Amino acid sequence: MWPILIVSIVALTVVLERCIWWGGRWFRRDPKRIEKVFTAIENGDTAEASRLSRSSRDPVLRMLWNGLNHQHSSLEAALQVAAGIEIKRAGRFLVVMDTLVTLAPLLGLLGTITGLIRSFSFLGNEELAVQAVTGGIAEALIATACGLGIAIFALIPFNFFTSRVSNLEFELQTAATNLEVMLQAQTAEKGVTIQSSTPSSATRSSI
Repeated sequence: MWPILIVSIVALTVVLERCIWWGGRWFRRDPKRIEKVFTAIENGDTAEASRLSRSSRDPVLRMLWNGLNHQHSSLEAALQVAAGIEIKRAGRFLVVMDTLVTLAPLLGLLGTITGLIRSFSFLGNEELAVQAVTGGIAEALIATACGLGIAIFALIPFNFFTSRVSNLEFELQTAATNLEVMLQAQTAEKGVTIQSSTPSSATRSSI
């Protein structure tokens, strides 16, 4: 039961920490500013877009700011690095929760086996047989129930947090793709404008 108690404390701590983090993530969201950033990029004002996304606590805006400030060197790599950092923050302790979901029932099963072994060891003593056997079976059932309870308690938040990480990853990928498409469209428009403003060789020769 001591290992099961330790696992329950760790599970409770991790779940509370993730709940607090995701609650703060909800308050850090700033979809209106994200829309303003994309509007500025669409209008060709990347400086304004960079200013709007600077010093933001929203993961999407932090990624956009990192991409805008590295668009002339390696835009795609900058977006991937920034998105990876945000996903790693969001997925913190998920491996621990996954381990606890698997470990808790195993510890409960181990307690069941040790309880039964203890019960069977007293079968030779008629005076203590009934009391010892019932006590060992009770110990086995308590260990199993605690292990399953911890696993159930950790499984629901684990699946919820995993889905939240997947949603955040989708948001980051969508925003990064939109940023790349908009900047490429602006680059293409500038190229067409430069070509149209430059007279062709045939025109220059006729002049």
